Amino acid sequence: MRSWLYIPDIRNVGKSGADALVVDLERAGDPARVRSWIETAGPAAVWARITNDEPGRRAVRAVVSPALTGVCVAAESANELAVLATVLAEAEEAVGLPVGRIAVVPRLESAAAVLQAAEIARAPRVARLQLAEGPLIRRLRVEPGRDERELLWARSMVVIAGAAASLEPPIAASCPAGTDCERSAEVLRRLGFRGRTCLDEEQVRIANKVFANASAFA
Repeated sequence: MRSWLYIPDIRNVGKSGADALVVDLERAGDPARVRSWIETAGPAAVWARITNDEPGRRAVRAVVSPALTGVCVAAESANELAVLATVLAEAEEAVGLPVGRIAVVPRLESAAAVLQAAEIARAPRVARLQLAEGPLIRRLRVEPGRDERELLWARSMVVIAGAAASLEPPIAASCPAGTDCERSAEVLRRLGFRGRTCLDEEQVRIANKVFANASAFA
């Protein structure tokens, strides 16, 4: 999937052309209303972004349905994802889904997460990795330049970890403000990313264009 559109408010979602919609359960409001929205939001794949804590796990229990493709969650270890896998199994059984149906995309937001990328990639249900560069940059106090070479090592680590675990190629972070988004996406494509999160329809358009003909891992 080339474009993953972040949805903080389900009241303002139009036809974006995104391959995937990522609804933020922490910000989206009433879980029953969110679940109803998820069940009618197609044809794009719908993912739920949750917090890695008990409120986040309660929220995802309330929205699991056949229309939900998976969840995106910050993680620093495979053990955290094993706990989430148990919660998802209970939620799947409650709505009659096969256990294992809901996929997981771990968000790597910290130095610890990047260093544990290979372990996280092999955790239960993981479909691909996501490098959350905004939080990572703040924690590392990195100041990326125009060529973004300051992020090369972390990006390459995530690509290699995913490939070693035979996952789908990773998702890159959204284009920062003031950045040439098409150039940035080209850099990511050459590094092995095959999609990125997007904040608006223009970012979706660019991601769909740049990653359209990119080959997946063999």
